[in-house]
Amino acid sequence: MNTQITPEERRRLAEKVGMNEQYIYQCLTGRREMSAAEAVRIEQASEGAVTRKMVCTSSWADIWPELIGANA
Repeated sequence: MNTQITPEERRRLAEKVGMNEQYIYQCLTGRREMSAAEAVRIEQASEGAVTRKMVCTSSWADIWPELIGANA
């Protein structure tokens, strides 16, 4: 599970982007996969605190192969 974002930060982010906080939590914990468009939006809105890799744990390498080996 990704713990780099606190529950309060997650709630603020959810409000900022108009997503359900539990949906974000489920994506962060690998229970669900976020769509590519939503993942990019979350990454931008969080200024990188939540990355595409964090919310698309099983599919990010297929969607963004240029990120393989990158720290982002």
